Amino acid sequence: MIKSKNLHKKYGNLEVLKGVDLSIDKGEVVSIVGPSGAGKTTLLQLLGTLDRPSNHNYELVINQTDLKNLSNNDLSDFRNKNIGFIFQFHQLLPEFTALENVAIPAYIAGLPKKEADLKAKEILELLGLRERLFHKPAKLSGGEQQRVAVARALINNPAVIMADEPSGNLDSENAKQLHKLFFDLRDRFEQTFIIVTHNEELAEMSDRKLMMKDGLIIN
Repeated sequence: MIKSKNLHKKYGNLEVLKGVDLSIDKGEVVSIVGPSGAGKTTLLQLLGTLDRPSNHNYELVINQTDLKNLSNNDLSDFRNKNIGFIFQFHQLLPEFTALENVAIPAYIAGLPKKEADLKAKEILELLGLRERLFHKPAKLSGGEQQRVAVARALINNPAVIMADEPSGNLDSENAKQLHKLFFDLRDRFEQTFIIVTHNEELAEMSDRKLMMKDGLIIN
């Protein structure tokens, strides 16, 4: 599902990633752990095609697509259709309802509005938000906002979900519910999850826990 070789990333003279090799199977839930500054979020950004490696002699293949030589427009199109993102701060648009926030990636992908709204409604109901479809983020609890963000990540049926500290802004009970949701979704849709986390409970639940240190995966 995901294969990378020799990923490097520099910001000026600071080398954050020093040649990361990684292979992840379809349907696998992989957590990436390690101290702050180890390069976890930078790696997630490269794997998620939000940024490109600094070097040229690398390999990055996701869902049987070689991403290295895609144009920025083609890469953006691939990302929208194949990768869903969940962040610590849900990044919902405050002027839009839960339904609209979830449907936006489908609009961008070209799905007709009626179909996109119906799909968003189905996913939100699946995540227990039937009564919150037309609430704006300010009227939702933190746990509800994060579930809306999860629904938004799912709307285009991505093969891969990438999450950066997804429960870092939640209380312990909402965090547990979110963690369970990830595994329920994996079992239901066979999606692959890559999760950067400091939450040890979530890391231990994962199929595989990868430790990063000084810009490298060390296990």
